[in-house]
Amino acid sequence: MSNLTDPRPPLPEWILNAYDVLASRVTDADTERETASQSFTRDRAVDLLLTAEALSLESEDANYVLTRLLERGYLYEVDDELRVTEPMD
Repeated sequence: MSNLTDPRPPLPEWILNAYDVLASRVTDADTERETASQSFTRDRAVDLLLTAEALSLESEDANYVLTRLLERGYLYEVDDELRVTEPMD
């Protein structure tokens, strides 16, 4: 994610790790052909972050992560659903 060709502003590593958790959830849903869509509610995103084994976040941290990811364009919101922005190749 900290690619020099990525036009999005850099974020701290712990926030990028949280982004990876959310992005991998969307990717997993795609490859497993689950009924889950590529979007999730803010509450679901917080739950995913709080239960991720790779992270050790509290509720306030998870909400901060989502705010920063939205502000920096790593996530976007449509009809109260969050979606992962695809990185440019």
